[in-house]
Amino acid sequence: MQIRTPVTEITVAAPRERILLALLLLREGQLVPVQQVVTALWDTHPPPTARAQVHSCVSRLRQLLRRAGLPEDLVITEPTGYRIKVGPEDLDAALFATRVERGRAAAADGDLAGARDELRAALALWRGRPLADVDSDVVRAAAAHLDEQWTAAMAFCLDLELQLDLAEEILAEVADLVERFPHHEQFRGQLMTALARTGRRADALAVFRRGRALLAEELGIEPGAELVELHRRILTGDVSLLLPQLPQPPRIGLRRPARCLPRDIADFAGRADTVQRLVDALSNGPQTVLAIDGMAGTGKTTLAVRAAHAASDRYPDGQLYLDLRGHSDRAPLDPGEALGALLRQLEVPAERVPAALDDRAVLWRTELADRQVLVLLDNALDTTQVLPLLPGTANTGVIITSRRRLGGLDGAQPVSLDVLPLDDAVELLRRTVGDRALADPERTEEVAELCGRLPLAVRLAAARLQHRPTWTVADLAARLRTADRRLPELAVDGRTVAAAFTLSYQQLPVPLQGLFRVLGLHPPGDFEPAAAAALADLPVAEAEALLEDLVDVHLVEAPAAGRYRLHDLLRDYAAQLAAAEAHAAVERLLDHYLYSVVSATSYMELSDARSLLRLDTPPPTAKEFSVVAEARQWLDRELPNVLGVARLSAEHGMHRHTCLMTRAVSPFLYGFGYGETQLDLYERAIAAAVALPDPELEAESRNYLAAVYFRMGRLADALATLQIVVRIAERERLPRLVGTALTNRAMLHSKLGQYPEAIAAAEAAAAVPVEYPGYEVSPSLEFKLHSTMGLVHTQAGNYTQALAANRRGLAVARRIGGIRPVGIMLGELGLVHLHLGHLAVATALLRRALLLKQDAFNQYGAAETLSKLGTAHRLAGRIGDAITCQRTAREQMERVADVSGQCLAANDLALSLRAAGSHAAAERLHREALTKAAGIGDRYEQARALAGLGRMDEAVALFTSLGARDLAALTR
Repeated sequence: MQIRTPVTEITVAAPRERILLALLLLREGQLVPVQQVVTALWDTHPPPTARAQVHSCVSRLRQLLRRAGLPEDLVITEPTGYRIKVGPEDLDAALFATRVERGRAAAADGDLAGARDELRAALALWRGRPLADVDSDVVRAAAAHLDEQWTAAMAFCLDLELQLDLAEEILAEVADLVERFPHHEQFRGQLMTALARTGRRADALAVFRRGRALLAEELGIEPGAELVELHRRILTGDVSLLLPQLPQPPRIGLRRPARCLPRDIADFAGRADTVQRLVDALSNGPQTVLAIDGMAGTGKTTLAVRAAHAASDRYPDGQLYLDLRGHSDRAPLDPGEALGALLRQLEVPAERVPAALDDRAVLWRTELADRQVLVLLDNALDTTQVLPLLPGTANTGVIITSRRRLGGLDGAQPVSLDVLPLDDAVELLRRTVGDRALADPERTEEVAELCGRLPLAVRLAAARLQHRPTWTVADLAARLRTADRRLPELAVDGRTVAAAFTLSYQQLPVPLQGLFRVLGLHPPGDFEPAAAAALADLPVAEAEALLEDLVDVHLVEAPAAGRYRLHDLLRDYAAQLAAAEAHAAVERLLDHYLYSVVSATSYMELSDARSLLRLDTPPPTAKEFSVVAEARQWLDRELPNVLGVARLSAEHGMHRHTCLMTRAVSPFLYGFGYGETQLDLYERAIAAAVALPDPELEAESRNYLAAVYFRMGRLADALATLQIVVRIAERERLPRLVGTALTNRAMLHSKLGQYPEAIAAAEAAAAVPVEYPGYEVSPSLEFKLHSTMGLVHTQAGNYTQALAANRRGLAVARRIGGIRPVGIMLGELGLVHLHLGHLAVATALLRRALLLKQDAFNQYGAAETLSKLGTAHRLAGRIGDAITCQRTAREQMERVADVSGQCLAANDLALSLRAAGSHAAAERLHREALTKAAGIGDRYEQARALAGLGRMDEAVALFTSLGARDLAALTR
């Protein structure tokens, strides 16, 4: 890279200065954000001092400019980045574009020789591939359009020279181009034409054969229709082909239809219904304006071009195409420039085109007044850019594509593109990749999903496979599986998904850029505005307004009212941009969810059991819940995000957040049957507590892990885990956790039918204050002790002691307040009265307990009480009511995923079904209960199942070995 002035020539040797200067010049006049410079210099792994190093790099570049005799203020520093301001005459790329445009204008006016001179002067500015000495993927991606401009200009120039009868002169050059660009059909056709005109017809035919073989072998496709037709003409000796095709002067009253549409790709896949909808709209009725919008890479242009070609017969006077450069590395066309380009396509002489925008618009509408023309306006920036370009007559059809929703176009039919359905994405891969995709359909589907079913990403992934014949689809899938690898892998020959996203990102105002970046740090899935506000440190209302703006430009999706999400690849891209601000933003997000979860789960356990969750003042975005139903609804909706941020905190090494988030959400996971699928959450919390180190948090995390094991029926694992909790709590002198773990052990021993051990553990828990002078048992632990002791005595058949313990527990529950503990104790009292045969009292207590548990969303407790209410109905002779209650209870136990509870409900329902005469169904349920109870070691329900199966001797022996005194409970 060189800087040339009239007095000197300086080579920019330092790699970083080359990258910086190239990036600034490619965005000439536009702001280049600091983060984009960082990405260009260091890719995805910038050093902590990246921003400071960028500042130093800018200083060194300014020194180079000064040495070249240029003003230092060419590079302008702005609050969020840098830009360079040079004149169009100072940049080779700008001079090239100007001369090419002049050449095209001259050709349109019939001056082919002048047009050829301008094109050759433009091409002479090139000294090789642009920015080849710049080692940056970002710069190379941004510069890819320069290669395309050179190729287009060269092809146009060669066409002119063939028309000027210069076939002999260009023959060697075009032969070299075919060697360099073997898939470029226009160059190959020009070589064939030049050979035919110089008398080498056989060589021309050989060039076609080699091209067809190459396309078949490497791409699996046939040559295009134009090349095939040229081959036919050479083969048949078409004499007209040997003559230069000079333009004929237009005859008065006749117009030559414009055919300006880009090529329709052969491997188009999917969206058949959408294409048909567009074609139908263009083929029927008065003027049609179709506005196709969608995120970068959804294939808007490809779709529009296909529909335009399909509907072209409806518009015999021409099809026009214009790239409005709304999201491009060049400045967007202003409406005046756009109208000038469109009028040139209609062959309006330059001298007839007025300077003023309004006058050009009038001429544009006048030219179209009596023509049937289709206009494709691609890559529109916004409504303001498009409005002056709309024709005024009913004979025209208009297709507009944009990354922005063009809501201001009255009468336009909006067509919003989403990603491809999975089947269409897979079909696109198969059409491009062929046998390798067919050989491994499972991995092909995975690649499509890893590409987010985004057409551009799928095409680039397929192209990677095309050019790597030794890769399998599984190889590509493996490379795409990690978020930090996906975007770099989705790049081929300068085309990248990241570059497409960058064009959208750079168009955003600074506040939207800031919000978009940090949204990439949120876990996958949809989220509410409050989470976005926490990430960006904004008021919720302001964040919501910005989110809606991002929805309008298709950088954020809105799957439902008040819910937002990012496409997977956009989230990866945004997260890379947010690397420098990630820690602070993630910490705010964690605080938001932590405080919200603490509030939402507060109704699920007694307040004095939540000492670790007494946090500081909550952030302004956090949710506060005063209604239980709203808290439950929020938890159901946000649980994926809560679990996601818990994983995020572990990934960022924020250990205290990991522990506290796990502790806060545990009552919900335990109460609603999610624990089994979230074992990894507890393992991360334990690891985080050890890393802190914080023994209290470790013991608390292990205690909840034991609860999950209990619910899963892994009772031995639960007991072993609680033993660790006791050991940690005793070593660290944590009496609250000693008492809690011992009480939980009492519950476990009871489930295992080990009543002496259960009573001993409960008594040890009650004696904790003696072991720790000064420690006062909390009301929640006192409540738990009484309720556990009541449960143990109930199962042992010690109903007098059970009544006493449960009444003490009820007194504590009423002292504490809240419906949850009262509901638990009323249910336990109802169960004791049921065993005592006090059916009226038992039924009343169980009904009251059921209502309280349902109001408190105590899922397991409600199912247990409902099953025992069914038992009361059965004993009272109401068999139908009993079966109804117990079937519902069994379904709820399945949802809660409590194995011991499932055994209880199955045995209870079986007894009622047998009473109704359904002996086979009852036997199936008893066998199910026996298998599950034996598997987890629940000997109480195992004995009941044996009794139900008629194996009474075994049942009595097992029941007696437990120390259970009431054998009638076996069949109650």
